[in-house]
Amino acid sequence: MIITALLAMLVIWCLLYSMVPTVILIALCVVPGGVLTLMNHHKQEGFLQFDVIALHSRLNKVSSELKFCTVLILMILCIISHSPLVGLFLSGVMLIILVLGDGLNIQEYFSILSLPLSFLFISGLALLFEYGVQPTGVINVPVYHGFFIVSTTAQVKAALVMAKALGAISCLYLLSLTTPMSEIIGVLRRFKTPDIVIELMYLIYRYIFILLEMHRSMKNAAASRNGYINYSTSIHTTGKIYSNLLVRSYYQANKNFDAMESRCYTGEIRFLENNKVIKKSHVIAAAGLIIGTLCMTLFYR
Repeated sequence: MIITALLAMLVIWCLLYSMVPTVILIALCVVPGGVLTLMNHHKQEGFLQFDVIALHSRLNKVSSELKFCTVLILMILCIISHSPLVGLFLSGVMLIILVLGDGLNIQEYFSILSLPLSFLFISGLALLFEYGVQPTGVINVPVYHGFFIVSTTAQVKAALVMAKALGAISCLYLLSLTTPMSEIIGVLRRFKTPDIVIELMYLIYRYIFILLEMHRSMKNAAASRNGYINYSTSIHTTGKIYSNLLVRSYYQANKNFDAMESRCYTGEIRFLENNKVIKKSHVIAAAGLIIGTLCMTLFYR
C-alpha cells in the first residue's frame, strides 16, 4: 500500500504540474498519499475471497441481472466518454455505494483496490513520460543526451485514460463485491453464453483458490523447516515449491475430475440458482445512476 501511495503522489504531481498552483498541487499529492498510507494498517487474514465478501453483502439481495446490466451500461458510458470527470464520478459513486450502502469497510476496500491501482499508476507514468532531445515539456528530466519529457498533451491523454480505467475498475468491483461468482456466471448462462465458456469460467475460478491454498500450505511447511533462513536457501525452496505445485495441480485435477464423474457429470456443470425479485426501487436507483452518467457523458464532450 505504501508503494501505491508513492506512485499516486508521483502521478498526481506529473498530471497537474503547471496546471494548478504549487501549494494546491502539494495538498492534492499529500491527501491521497496519506490516505493510502493510513490504509496500510489494515491487514487481511489469508487470501482474499470475493465470494465471502459478496455473500455477506447487503446488496446481495438485489437482482444479479439488474446489477450486471447496470454495471455493463455504466462501463460502456465510462469508456466512450471524452472527459475524465465521468470516470472520477463513477469511482466516487461506487465508493459511496460500497462503503455507505453496502457497509464494506473502507480500509478493506482500498486494500482490495491497491493492486489494480498500482498497475494503473505505473501505466499512467508510461503514458506521461516520453523521450526527446529538447526540453520542450512542462517537466524535463535530463537523461544521458536527452530528456524524459511530460508535455501538456500527454497530461490530458493520461488523465483521460486513467480516469476511464479507474471508473471501469470501480464498476467491476461493485459487481464482484456484491454478487457471488456463481450468480455472475449464472447470469451469463441466462444471456446465452456458450456452455464451454461457462464451464471454463467455473473451473478456472475454482482452481485459482485450490492452487493458492496448496501454495500457502507448502510455503508454511517450508518456513517451519527453516526453508527461508537465508537467500540461497530461499531460492532453492521457492524452486522446489513451484515444481511440486505443478505436479500436485495435475494430481488434484485428476481427483476433481473423478469426483465430478462420480456425481454423474455429463459435460455440463450446474449450480443451484436463487431467483431474486427485481424491485421497483432498485430499478429506479439503477436508472437514475445510468441517466446521470449519460448526461455527464453527453455534456462533457
